[in-house]
Amino acid sequence: MSIQLLNIGFGNIVSANRIISIVSPESAPIKRMIQDARERAVLIDATYGRRTRAVIIMDSEHVILSAVQPETVAQRLISNGQEEG
Repeated sequence: MSIQLLNIGFGNIVSANRIISIVSPESAPIKRMIQDARERAVLIDATYGRRTRAVIIMDSEHVILSAVQPETVAQRLISNGQEEG
């Protein structure tokens, strides 16, 4: 299995193989998850000060904030997988 990388905006790249989910930050449970990750020091803010539009949950329990829409990140993930296969 090769490492697949995914651009999540502003030149930030994550390992696509380790993503569990990509969700919107609007709901209360996701906001609690972000706060919990911040307290446990496993939150990675890749928004560069912009509004958080996507929350990426990794299998390592890290939570990554991105300023790119969840649909855009998902589309990049799908197109990245098609290029590999």
